[in-house]
Amino acid sequence: MAKSATPKKYSANTKSNKLEEPFAEYIPLRRHVVITADFTHKKFERIAAKVPFTQKDWANILHLSERTLQRYAQGSKSFEGIYVDRILQIEKLIDKGLETFADGDALYRWLKRDKKVMGQLLNFESLSYSQGIYDTMDEIGRIQYGVYI
Repeated sequence: MAKSATPKKYSANTKSNKLEEPFAEYIPLRRHVVITADFTHKKFERIAAKVPFTQKDWANILHLSERTLQRYAQGSKSFEGIYVDRILQIEKLIDKGLETFADGDALYRWLKRDKKVMGQLLNFESLSYSQGIYDTMDEIGRIQYGVYI
């Protein structure tokens, strides 16, 4: 015959329930907030100068019309957060690509070519969505480590 389990009784003593872990200081990352709050067209131009993307290329990547991109250039208005996020993603990709390829032109030519990678097609249009940017960065990383697929 099986013995029935008796429920355990827990003490409501608050002193024994005190968390006894080492203190870890939380430091919020404010870099992104500062960058998105004041990301002018001048900052965008410094990034865009690294590679020979056309204005139409940038407009497609950012999901903006060319005319809207021109308005950002003419005015003193900062880019909105969603565009800043995409620009910063592309900047990381450009920097990683420039480490791998000889120059911005070589990177641009490579990005423009269709590449079949792990059963999917990567090309310049892949840069218009986040997963495509990550997949392209992964492929550049594979090239850097010599496991180009």
